[in-house]
Amino acid sequence: MTSTELVDPMASARAYLEAEKSSNTRRAYASDWADFSAWCGRVSEDPLPALPATVARYLAHLADVGLKSSTVERRKSAIAAAHKTAGFEPPTNFEGFKAVMRGIRRRLGKRKRKAALATAELLEQAIERIPATLHGLRDRALVLIGFAGAFRRSELVVITVDDVKRLPRGILIHVGRSKTDQEGAGATLPIPNGKPKAVQALYTWLLAAGITDGPLFRNVDRHGCVGQALTDRSVARIVKSVFAPLGVRVEDFSGHSLRAGFVTSALQAKVDPLKIMKQTRHVKVDTLKEYDRRENDFDDHAGGGFL
Repeated sequence: MTSTELVDPMASARAYLEAEKSSNTRRAYASDWADFSAWCGRVSEDPLPALPATVARYLAHLADVGLKSSTVERRKSAIAAAHKTAGFEPPTNFEGFKAVMRGIRRRLGKRKRKAALATAELLEQAIERIPATLHGLRDRALVLIGFAGAFRRSELVVITVDDVKRLPRGILIHVGRSKTDQEGAGATLPIPNGKPKAVQALYTWLLAAGITDGPLFRNVDRHGCVGQALTDRSVARIVKSVFAPLGVRVEDFSGHSLRAGFVTSALQAKVDPLKIMKQTRHVKVDTLKEYDRRENDFDDHAGGGFL
């Protein structure tokens, strides 16, 4: 019997199908599907395959109890994905269901809340207030590298020492699979020896923490012991703590603030959008525009000549 004959074809196919989504998406979908299945049990309906009317009732229930529009949309996607995986036509494809979803969107529709911007100017003020403790050295390195590389928080926590290459003008950081690169082609991003001194901050932290391999950014306990890699949620908490001393609305800051702040700072500096996209790895200019929050609404105002 050959090695290929020992492989279960269906198990292998399921594994590749699961790999289509990121680990965060799979965890969220699993939680969403569990909630839908439990609800179906309470109302005596079949979750798989589910009738379009059943899914419409479920999502309407979520809207009625006050869940956010984004959560309702994700639950819908999870249900559709489960049906596709099982070989069923997603109940979300039917026009009757789509009509209900349009009504839910109108009812719940509101302006999307965006993370506060960690711009270059604000970041410079924040890092001056970070203490020179082991925690502080880590936090300084994390926010500076996160900003300079325009990284997502999920990307920051998986960077390892082997992913970093030091050069005379800065460092190169290799990023594997990401939100816009589910095929795992990867990208190598430059971080220059620039004004924020992100490269210096990184190596100061690594030296102080004694890190020579494995993840760059790790937990530090109250005794100063360096532990496992940070989670993406930890990144959000650190970003909030770094900007808190500035007297800002801490709740408006998140791990995404660094990436959004980089884009806006670059646009303010009149950097070519294509160069920005090379660093952020956006594939569409329209997506990049969503990050543009420069205060230029009045520059080309229609009434500028007489108001």
